[in-house]
Amino acid sequence: MNWSEISIHTTAEAVDAVSNILYEMGANGVVIEDPEVLHRNWDTPYGEIYQLSPDDFPTEGVFVKAYLPADSASLSSLLEELKEQLHVLTSYGLDVGKGTVAVNDVHEDEWAHAWKKYYKPVYVSERITIKPVWEEYTPKSADEIIIEMDPGMAFGTGTHPTTILCLRALEKYLQPGDRVYDVGTGTAILSIAAVKLGASHVLAMDLDEVAVRSAQANTELNQVSERIIVKQNNLLDGIEEQVEVVVANILAEVIVRFTDDVHRVLRPDGVFIASGIIQAREADVKIAMAKSGLEVIETVTIDDWVAIVAKKR
Repeated sequence: MNWSEISIHTTAEAVDAVSNILYEMGANGVVIEDPEVLHRNWDTPYGEIYQLSPDDFPTEGVFVKAYLPADSASLSSLLEELKEQLHVLTSYGLDVGKGTVAVNDVHEDEWAHAWKKYYKPVYVSERITIKPVWEEYTPKSADEIIIEMDPGMAFGTGTHPTTILCLRALEKYLQPGDRVYDVGTGTAILSIAAVKLGASHVLAMDLDEVAVRSAQANTELNQVSERIIVKQNNLLDGIEEQVEVVVANILAEVIVRFTDDVHRVLRPDGVFIASGIIQAREADVKIAMAKSGLEVIETVTIDDWVAIVAKKR
């Protein structure tokens, strides 16, 4: 499907008013391109790297953009209405700057890849770096663990706090030769990290068949597919063999439902790493773990996100 990009060159002062006009015209959302962000001091507690290009922003003023179907029969009348509404804003004393309106055609497949320019290498720890497959990267040291990722349509670029918490916990608790169950694997980023940290075997499971395909592709991309089996599966249903580590980066609402199964598939002193938990649900997860015979040994947080590490005693 093709879209029409409606771009208004205005001022920072008028951004809210212009955005509201676009919403009233039927836009589901707006894009604001303000060069102010080029000079902003970003808070990067998770190791994010921001590489913004001045070429993507106006040299003066602000672009406010919205998208409407290109085949919209009423597009021309909407554009006329937009210009009239901008003129009305000036009559109220609001500075809309140039107030020019431009229309560009956008192909949907271009959107599918546009986000990639914002996905850069992420330094998870002193040892682990996540690298998009399309990015060039030079390792900082000979023993650096590099995980190459192509998320595709599945969740999990490695930049989310819950993923970072899991990766750091795996680095701390996983022992060479351990066997691992990765529940809700997504893109298999945790499975790949486990193998590169020394796991002998990983079973990566996800209920979503799109995630399963993405996970398989990423294990092959990282040349670890011989030690990772990717399987479509609902949590730990039907899994019997005991392993040393279970990791699950999913919602607290899901974690509390299968702590009994985690206890069942863990070897004595086996480790359960659970993340995807908001602080408001931390106590619920810990209670469920305790009822299932899992002893909490560490809790770590990034902002409002929590990872809990427990052992089967």
